[in-house]
Amino acid sequence: MKVKTGILALVLMICGGTWLSAQDGPNRFTLQKAIDYALENSTAIREAQINIADAEQQIVEQRAFGIPQINGNVGYSYYAIVPQQPLPEAFRDALEQIVPPGEEVPDNAAFFLRNNFNAGLRMDAMVFDPSYFVGLKAARQFKSLVGREYQVARRDVHKAVVEAYLPVLLINQSLEVLDSNIAVLEDLLAETRALYEAGFSEQLDVDRQVLSLNNTRTTRDNFEGRKESALRRLKYTMGYPVDKPLVVDQTLDDLLEYASDQDLNAPVNPMSRPDYQLVQESLEINDLRVKLNRSGYWPSMSAFGTLEQAYQGNTFQDGFWAPASQLGVQLSIPIFDGLEKSAKVQRARLQKEQVEVRERDLYRAIHLEIGVARNNYNTAFETLERERANLDLAERIFETTQIKYREGVGSSVEVTQAEQSLYTAQQNYVQALYDLVLAKQNLDIALRW
Repeated sequence: MKVKTGILALVLMICGGTWLSAQDGPNRFTLQKAIDYALENSTAIREAQINIADAEQQIVEQRAFGIPQINGNVGYSYYAIVPQQPLPEAFRDALEQIVPPGEEVPDNAAFFLRNNFNAGLRMDAMVFDPSYFVGLKAARQFKSLVGREYQVARRDVHKAVVEAYLPVLLINQSLEVLDSNIAVLEDLLAETRALYEAGFSEQLDVDRQVLSLNNTRTTRDNFEGRKESALRRLKYTMGYPVDKPLVVDQTLDDLLEYASDQDLNAPVNPMSRPDYQLVQESLEINDLRVKLNRSGYWPSMSAFGTLEQAYQGNTFQDGFWAPASQLGVQLSIPIFDGLEKSAKVQRARLQKEQVEVRERDLYRAIHLEIGVARNNYNTAFETLERERANLDLAERIFETTQIKYREGVGSSVEVTQAEQSLYTAQQNYVQALYDLVLAKQNLDIALRW
């Protein structure tokens, strides 16, 4: 009987499960669907979106400084005891000349009535302030900066989902290989027992097969536990409910793609990366911060206007209304502030130097990351080709040793050794396939994200 190897059985199982995979459901996720879901539900993405909305409101807030401000006020007071003030001596002398004989001139007099009501409007408007225009430009630049931060957050989420999704595929493929191997071992154990009962084999041969089968089943149980942990990590990374079922709807073979010559050899372009664009935005923000602090040396001018109505009276029938209106401008000229503005300008320049240092370091880091990603891809590609050849060789050896064992010209030890070599080759192949898929994903992220 020709032995079905692990990889061949795996292919048949994948093909046989095509119809089931096509039954798409809300809990079945391809890698792209998992990334899309995470980009909609990740807390990091939500925080970045809130920051963008906040930056838009900062623009509105900054713009409001240049728009005339109108405020109203209403006030009322009642004097339970009307305050009095002493009369000047010259005023008392004048009163004595007009007061009828016999009447005494008071020493004090009240200049207020009991009821006092006032209402008014005040308008303040900026006429000239150089810091306003620089601040408005800085607010708009800040919104652009926050937009870059959003793109960086998307990149981080994309990378995190890839790193959480692929291990689930690795475990699934390993489980399928183990299931295939268990089926082969069960058939082999049945044949060995039949040979033993017919007197053509020893109990030791049966014991070896039982031990191998038990070890393989134990390994499979361990992989089941690892799969549950990997799925939990994937759910958390996606922002998916932990208590809901989730099924990965792809295999490593589905995601296997080969890099183009452009990806592997084209010159590195850091500006294609959102994190590098973010640093460039930060440099422009710091330039504006320097200009903003330097604009504090310029004079500024504002205008104002008021319109008021005031009422005074001991009652609300015998009083009077007193209208008032005022217009004016105010010029503010900075003269000396204890070197405060100078310190702010210097600090802004130092902050810009810090960003320039980070920009140079990031430039080198991007070149390093892409170089490492390309090297890892090339290494993974070569390893997969080598492991594929090793797997083919291990399959032939395993089949040959089984044929020899059935014909009585081979030993069970040879079968066990060939069996272990086949399992190792299968594991190495699946791991190499995983490494190449991951290397390709990391290369794409390094180049385009």
